[in-house]
This record gives sequence, structure tokens and C-alpha cells, in this order.
Amino acid sequence: MTKITFITARDERIETVAENGSTVMETAIMNAVPGIIAECGGACTCATCHVYIEPEWREVVGGPSNMEEDMLDFAFDVEASSRLSCQIKVRDALDGLVVRVPKRQG
Repeated sequence: MTKITFITARDERIETVAENGSTVMETAIMNAVPGIIAECGGACTCATCHVYIEPEWREVVGGPSNMEEDMLDFAFDVEASSRLSCQIKVRDALDGLVVRVPKRQG
């Protein structure tokens, strides 16, 4: 199991345990993380699971695909660290991952 910490828009830390092979979005939904709406259920057809990857994790997580970059155009307050959590597969290398939830979703 992989530990993932979500920091909400109100700076609340929510520590979770994720199953490898699932997505960061699925982990957020299963743990009722405020601010992760996941309207499309993980199909990468909306931007309502937008998160910011903490700097020390960006290289490990990797960058967005072209399709994800297109969907991020619909997100609010996009930064260089922006990712759609539905596109991040949980794996051992992400143990300890920290992501921030934006103040509003697309």
C-alpha cells in the first residue's frame, strides 16, 4: 500500500493509504477528500480532479500526457505542477506523495 497525503484548500492534511494500480483520484474519492469532484469518473474528460504536485514529487510523478494537457486548459489556476489526479497511477515509487487540492475545480 502507498501513502498519499492530500492538502486541502483549507490546509487540512488528509493522510490516506492507496492501493497500487488505482489512481490518485480514486484514492481521494474513497477518502472523501474535499475539493476533488471527479465529475467524469476518471475518463480524462473534465478537469474536476485537478491537483498540484509538491515540488519534490514532480519528477517522480512525471508530466501530463498531451490529452491531459488539453483537459488542464479547463482547470482554474493551472500551474507548472498541475496534474489531473485521475491520470496518476498509484505505484510503490509514489509512497509518501503529497498533493495540494486547488481552491476551485474546472
